[in-house]
Amino acid sequence: MVFTGIHHLALITDDMDKTIRFWRDLLGMRMLAATGDGRNKQYFFEICENAIVSFFEWPEAVNPEEKLHGEPTEHPQAFDHVAIGVENHKALEEMKVRLESAGFWVSPVVDHEFIHSIYSFDPNNIPIEFTTEVKGRSLREVLRMSDRNITDIAREGQEPQPGKKPAPKPGKPQTGQPTG
Repeated sequence: MVFTGIHHLALITDDMDKTIRFWRDLLGMRMLAATGDGRNKQYFFEICENAIVSFFEWPEAVNPEEKLHGEPTEHPQAFDHVAIGVENHKALEEMKVRLESAGFWVSPVVDHEFIHSIYSFDPNNIPIEFTTEVKGRSLREVLRMSDRNITDIAREGQEPQPGKKPAPKPGKPQTGQPTG
């Protein structure tokens, strides 16, 4: 089995507009897709050639409390699943057989138009997606703007917008250091 890297990390936000301002406009990452069916949204941002971060917008989500990295917590978290890339559809089918033969539940192959995916869980119940890009339709080849309820901020386009980064929060240190 040849893995191609972490295809995307799927995180959670309660406000897609503030997420776009941070990831696209402040960090300078291209917005590769703005998908949504009128009820759910998932937006994708390109970290580099082989890495993407995505966010589901759940307005009712409770943002996790700020904590030091790696410290245990009993508070809500913002992680949804990890998507690991495989090189082609044959490898995706082989992974499905491998997981099922070891007794793990695996979804049928799901066609997301730009990727084909299977879903499972590791022994710790961590949700895992294995995915392969569809040639000619990958997020890096074709911008997807199919969210039925797209906001004006998302309509600004996939490239970072100069002068549109989020304003500093009053009373928060701007050094990037944890407040501990």
